[in-house]
Amino acid sequence: MSVEDIVREAAEKIVTMEVRGAARIAKFAAETLKKFAEELRVSDPKEFDEKMRWAAETLLNTRPTAVSLYNAINYVMSYSGESVEDKKNSIFERAERFVEWVKNAHRNIGEFGAKRIKKNSVVMTHCNSSAALSVIKEAYRQGKVEMVFATESRPRRQGFLTVKELTSEGIPTTLIVDSAVRYFMSEIDCVVVGADTITANGALINKIGTSQIALAAKEARVPFMVAAETYKFSPKTLFGELVVIEERSADEVAPPEILSLKGLTVRNPAFDVTPREYIDVIVTEIGAIPPEMAYLIIRERLGYAFREAGEISLSPKHFD
Repeated sequence: MSVEDIVREAAEKIVTMEVRGAARIAKFAAETLKKFAEELRVSDPKEFDEKMRWAAETLLNTRPTAVSLYNAINYVMSYSGESVEDKKNSIFERAERFVEWVKNAHRNIGEFGAKRIKKNSVVMTHCNSSAALSVIKEAYRQGKVEMVFATESRPRRQGFLTVKELTSEGIPTTLIVDSAVRYFMSEIDCVVVGADTITANGALINKIGTSQIALAAKEARVPFMVAAETYKFSPKTLFGELVVIEERSADEVAPPEILSLKGLTVRNPAFDVTPREYIDVIVTEIGAIPPEMAYLIIRERLGYAFREAGEISLSPKHFD
């Protein structure tokens, strides 16, 4: 196996969703870049940089919507050093620091989010978000959660992963189909979801179906909480760039005998957009914020700054 195969295999795992979930993808990408750098056998610093850029671009092209992937790669690729050895050591340090960031973020989000859940609550969640689950688990440990409603989350059924994780913690859980959300909303006290991307204006891009849940929650006056690490905030949206909504294969939606029907088109968007007006709070590892503060998170926490028109620079000191 060539050293490039390390990156190609990792990219395939992300594309096929063997590795899924924004936080897991980000952590996996950072670890992949570290492993690639470790195995790279070149002596010329310029050649090393070129091969690292190839690896970064290959990983970036796998999931266009998940900004956590973009931020993870940019963080690791902000390495320094003159020699190949110095560059490798910098990459190792930054990758390890990013992985620690992911771990600590979930713990903090769980603690902050649990404070906003009232006692004897019935909570609804969607898809399979490690950040959202950290909130629910911590609230349950504090005796605040009586039951969790988890959606099936078609077409990939990530909800199955969620109910396995919740029940393994002893949390009473009810699995429902996505279309039953409004039917059960009258029984819900709080909705907690994760995020694939938070835009500069505070909108949420998350698993398809999230916006419908937010709409039903707004109608029923049920609080809608987003659990999101700060590396899920999108710097590109500061410059007016729209978030690309990934559309996946029709094979995930229907069997071959249906797909072969003449005149049939199958659309399979992986994500949708929830306006900030439907979001009550975004819980991050640095605290709970209103959606309107997303801009400040991107500029102050992530440290993105203008270099040239439309170009983004990552300042490591803001992460450190």
